[in-house]
Amino acid sequence: MIALEHVSKAFPGRGPEVRAVDDVSIAVGAGELVVLIGPSGSGKTTTMRMINRLETPTEGRITVNGRDVRDLNEVDLRRGIGYVIQQGGLFPHFTVADNVAVVPRLLGWSRQKRRARAHELLALVGLPPERFADRYPRQLSGGQQQRVGVARALAADPPIVLMDEPFGAVDPITRKGLQKELRRIQAEVQKTIVFVTHDIAEAFLLGDRIVLMADGRVVQDATPADLLRNPADPFVTAFIGEDRGLRGLQFTTLEELAEPAPGAATPGAMVLSGALSILDAGRELGRHGANGRHGTANGFWVADAGGNPTGYVSFQRFAATLGETVGASDADPGSADGGHGGVPA
Repeated sequence: MIALEHVSKAFPGRGPEVRAVDDVSIAVGAGELVVLIGPSGSGKTTTMRMINRLETPTEGRITVNGRDVRDLNEVDLRRGIGYVIQQGGLFPHFTVADNVAVVPRLLGWSRQKRRARAHELLALVGLPPERFADRYPRQLSGGQQQRVGVARALAADPPIVLMDEPFGAVDPITRKGLQKELRRIQAEVQKTIVFVTHDIAEAFLLGDRIVLMADGRVVQDATPADLLRNPADPFVTAFIGEDRGLRGLQFTTLEELAEPAPGAATPGAMVLSGALSILDAGRELGRHGANGRHGTANGFWVADAGGNPTGYVSFQRFAATLGETVGASDADPGSADGGHGGVPA
């Protein structure tokens, strides 16, 4: 959907030119949410702004849906790309509904159609239109204004949405709520989103892929799991932070951890979804243990999307992954389920 090919952006100065973006190549697939992250001055916002021509590349090529953005009318280009900034950027003299309907109005939609679309989107972002449509931005909290900003970006149903640190100006509790809301909305509408942030936790929560930048260059472009398991260099490790191990548990699934099934699952055997992260699986095992459902089994089965057991994880392997290796002497290799019994949960 979006491709940046060896893109650079230089700003002239009194001395040597400053290269804010230096030979960046990124591809964003349809329906993908890609997060650009890095320290201040890393070039992430400039990179995003070049996609809708708010900045013009000095070198390289950017295409949207296969078309070079330089060949497109910049007004038409921007109307086809949703844009969300910090603090919403709402027009104070417009009602909430009119703020949402700004682009449809420019596109010549009828008032009735604009109103209906605004109501639909306010409901989508968790602002009941009967309560919020006729309010003004000054009557909203910061978090509510950001929700309106997201609704406005979606108003004309653009395939692409650019989000420039949209939740950076709200308090931490509101921010977490907005992040969860964006994940829910993205699951419903499946837009192609480029999201700029300096918050590593936000990047891991939202991104299908994370592009870590420094000094105008891409240091690593990877899925959250790959970024955690295979950091490209010490800078990546340091930027992720000390809780890299904990994040790794969030982005490793039981399906990845499971070994080939040792046989058929016995009646009443514990079965967990392979889509669960190791962290969530630990919580689930805790609930099973509290209910006395571990029995004498030495592990649990891992099921596919259809609920069919396809693999097995011993408690010893699971505990080792958590850094708490269970002593092999505790295991009973002669258990009835193929050597997978005897270790208490």
